[in-house]
Amino acid sequence: MIATPGRLKKLGILGMNRRNADFILPFNPRRNYPLVDDKVLTKDLAGQAGLAVPRLFGVVDSNYQLRKLAELLADLDSFVIKPSRGSGGNGILVAQSRQGSHFFKPDGSVLDLNRIKYHAANIISGMYSLGGIMDKAMIEYRVRFDPIFREISFQGVPDIRVIVFKGVPVMSMLRLPTRLSSGRANLHQGAIGVGVDISSGTTLKAVWKNRPITRHPDTAAPLKSITIPCWDEILLNAAQSREIAGLDYLGVDIVLDAELGPLILEFNVRPGLAIQLANGQGLAPRLEKIQSLPAIPEDPEERVVLTRTLFCPDPES
Repeated sequence: MIATPGRLKKLGILGMNRRNADFILPFNPRRNYPLVDDKVLTKDLAGQAGLAVPRLFGVVDSNYQLRKLAELLADLDSFVIKPSRGSGGNGILVAQSRQGSHFFKPDGSVLDLNRIKYHAANIISGMYSLGGIMDKAMIEYRVRFDPIFREISFQGVPDIRVIVFKGVPVMSMLRLPTRLSSGRANLHQGAIGVGVDISSGTTLKAVWKNRPITRHPDTAAPLKSITIPCWDEILLNAAQSREIAGLDYLGVDIVLDAELGPLILEFNVRPGLAIQLANGQGLAPRLEKIQSLPAIPEDPEERVVLTRTLFCPDPES
C-alpha cells in the first residue's frame, strides 16, 4: 500500500500540488480556460477542427427559452441534457427512450416535460456549474456505446480519458459506469477506472473505490485484456486537442459510439490523478520524459508515433 511521500515519489506518482505548479500553471494559459470550461465552445472548436462530437440539438440559456424545450424534444426518442459549464458528471440527465409524451431514464424511471423543464431550469440557475454561475442547458445526442462495452458497463456510457502533454498522449484510462455510480463514468461517484496501455488500447488493470478489482462488480465480466476499437483514431483525436484548446496539459474525454465511432465529449484543464491508480503507474516519469525532449513534432500524427515509441507496454505489468 502506498503510504509515505518518499514511496509516492519513488513510484513517480504525481500529486495535485505538483500537477498544478509544474504542469497546469506554466503550460496552460489562463486566457484559454473558457474554451474548455464551456462545453458548447469546446464542441464548436472540435467540430471546426474536423473532429466528431455528439450532435447538439439545441441550447437553452434562459428561463424564457424553456418555452421552446417541447419543440426541441418533439422529434427525439432519446437525448442528453447537461450543463455547459458542469464538472464531475453532475447535472447530466439521460432520456434513453420515449413512449408518447413521456421519456424513460436508463433505470426505467419516467420523465415528463415538466420534470425536464425543471432540470433545465436548475442547470440555467448555475446549480451544477463551475463557480455556481449562470449556465446553459445543452440538449445533445445520446451515445449508443460500442458493443465491446456491453458486458462491462452498467446503465451508462463508458468513456476514455486520455492525459495529453504538449500534444502527446501520455496515459489513458477507461471509465466504466456501475450501479453505485448511477450510470455515470466518474470515479468519485463510484465508476471503475481501468488502466489502458496507451500504445495498443488494451486494458491492463482496474480499480474501484481505490481498490484493485478484476471483474465488473455488477456484471462479473473480466476487465483485463480488452482491446478498445478505433484506438488509432482515439489517440489522434487526443493529440489534436493541443491545437484546438491551446493548452499543453489537459484531459481529453472520448466516447465510442457503435455507429459513429470516437466522439470528443469534452476537454478538462484540471484532469484528476486517479488515472495513476488505474494504470498502476505514476504520471511524473512520463511527463518528465516529454519535457526532456529537445523538440515536439508539430504534426499530431507524428506525436501519436512518439507516444508509441516512448510508452511501450511493460511486459511485466
